[in-house]
Amino acid sequence: MTVRGVRGATTVSKDEQHSVLEATEHLVQTMALENNLIADDIVSVLISTTIDVQSAFPAKAVRTLEGWTYVPVMCMHEMDVPGGMPLCIRVLMHVNTEVPQREIIHIYQNDAVQLRPDLKK
Repeated sequence: MTVRGVRGATTVSKDEQHSVLEATEHLVQTMALENNLIADDIVSVLISTTIDVQSAFPAKAVRTLEGWTYVPVMCMHEMDVPGGMPLCIRVLMHVNTEVPQREIIHIYQNDAVQLRPDLKK
């Protein structure tokens, strides 16, 4: 097995706990589904948010997924760069896989699709 990185990002329209948790859960589940991953394949998950996301720890959404209890998850804030995308949640999932890096499917949802237009399906 090789450890690979799976990237993803999404945005919320408002900094509200429900929105942050729902968007994070949807993003992480889509990342796992599109890459045929189960919780046992996941080494760790790093989640960052822009500084305007403060209502909830997005990691809570991951920890409550069925079977994901023991997946190490950590949250942090992104750099506050002028002109950066607001209300953004980014995920880096480290996974054990035999899939070559070029075949990993990275997921960008909502306004975050603008971050990596080169990865559109």
